[in-house]
Amino acid sequence: MNVHEYQGKEILASYGVRIQRGHVANNADEAVEKAKQLTAETGTGWHVIKAQIHAGGRGKGGGVKLAKNLDQVKEIAGQIIGMDLITPQTPPAGKRVHKVLIAEDVYYPGETETKEFYVSVLLNRGKGRNMIMYSTEGGMDIEEVAEHTPHLIFTEEIDPSVGLQGFQARQIAFNLGLSGEAFKEMVKFIDSLYKAYIGSDATMFEINPVLKTSDNKIIAVDAKVDLDDNALFRHKELAEMRDVREENPIEVEAKEVGLNYVDLDGTVGCMVNGAGLAMATMDLIKYAGFEPANFLDVGGTADAKRVETAFRIILKDPNVKAILINIFGGIVRCDRVAQGVVDAYKNMGDAIKVPIIVRLQGTNAEIAKELIDNSGMPILSAVQFQEAADQVKAALSK
Repeated sequence: MNVHEYQGKEILASYGVRIQRGHVANNADEAVEKAKQLTAETGTGWHVIKAQIHAGGRGKGGGVKLAKNLDQVKEIAGQIIGMDLITPQTPPAGKRVHKVLIAEDVYYPGETETKEFYVSVLLNRGKGRNMIMYSTEGGMDIEEVAEHTPHLIFTEEIDPSVGLQGFQARQIAFNLGLSGEAFKEMVKFIDSLYKAYIGSDATMFEINPVLKTSDNKIIAVDAKVDLDDNALFRHKELAEMRDVREENPIEVEAKEVGLNYVDLDGTVGCMVNGAGLAMATMDLIKYAGFEPANFLDVGGTADAKRVETAFRIILKDPNVKAILINIFGGIVRCDRVAQGVVDAYKNMGDAIKVPIIVRLQGTNAEIAKELIDNSGMPILSAVQFQEAADQVKAALSK
């Protein structure tokens, strides 16, 4: 589950991480009041207005701006709230901004120059260990740094049996070129950041930039946080941070009815039982020369009601030109699934306007094929994987 920047900062602060302080506003007038409140709390004279959406690159799209007085706070907040912000990480149409973060200015002048760093904590799936990835090139897209100056990216792997060690935090601060008070502050920052990552059951904490201020404080200026959905039962307060307006509406609806659905960019809808078979089915579609429109796992029960719900979810995507149903009859018998498909098709009437290809394999697969073939419905049946691929290709080549 993704959270907004201000929510990620709340999590960080609860573990002792120093953050760029701020308050959330839902409209321009509220933004002015929050700016006044922030000035009273921090003494900041300027305010940073930051769009709150689940996407990076907000500054490039005009979603992060500096206000030097309260009139500018109102003007800029009014411009950003309600806009469809387009960044490299949003859909082509962008994402609607519903709220902004009014943040303090932390780039104030002082005895030393400010410096920006990149720091993230995530799982190295290849080695089964958490790792801290960091760079002196903060404020930039880490993908650009990796492509053009990979030697400036460092990693520190964490042994799960002992956790983050003090020498590792010191090594990070050293590699970032820090010394004196800034060095000590970075060591504390890294330790608290890792505790936040572990304590919140996150899959990623990305802080870009981490700022060394002119008076040698280390501050999280941004926070991109992904939480593990499967661990949210342990964190009721974090589960409440979910903002469904930022999520794909079809995926939200599917989740509410118990379907595992991920929206994709292709034209062939998939309805499968089992995640492994779903992945193989998507490979099958690509092998046939097309792209899957979704990942959809209906689970072990595929009765008429569940199949009909899955049909309606898939058909909400206007790009779907055909639907491939691929069911392995292990837990559930193929003939029951076939009857469910036929009943669902009858119930939906003219709502289904795309070819349906059904491939059933396992218990009573041949009986299932006969049920479909004799149903009188315009449903194509298959038993073999390749046969299903060929029928998808034929249906979409007409």
